[in-house]
Amino acid sequence: MLEPRKLQHRKQHRRRGSFRGKAQRGATIAFGSIGLKAQTTGEITARQIEAARRAMTRSVARGGKIWIRIFPDTPVSKKAAEVPMGSGKGSPEYFSIVVKQGAILFEMDGLAHDAAKEALLLAGYKLPIKTKVVTRIAH
Repeated sequence: MLEPRKLQHRKQHRRRGSFRGKAQRGATIAFGSIGLKAQTTGEITARQIEAARRAMTRSVARGGKIWIRIFPDTPVSKKAAEVPMGSGKGSPEYFSIVVKQGAILFEMDGLAHDAAKEALLLAGYKLPIKTKVVTRIAH
């Protein structure tokens, strides 16, 4: 699973207030020829990214290249079950990222269009946000 090697601070705020608005950067296909684009804003965990990656890799069964354009760098802390309020912030449990509407999540290249589209659709089912498959505009 994806997680940062080092952190400046072990615990952070989750940026839940930044759920509105469109993606300022990372909204165009940069590496591959077909990609998966976020239609809504939401928080995606490292486990969800890994599940989507596995679904894509299994679908294409060797061949093609996959780029993951998002990285979960925000630690999310949780307190144990039935712990009373107070006594500080919980310990970090997992890493996540806030994905804005319009951001490209995954890209693929080196495959037939239909096979790549099918793989990206399977990956989209694993994510908690609405997504759509987009292709690079030919220049």
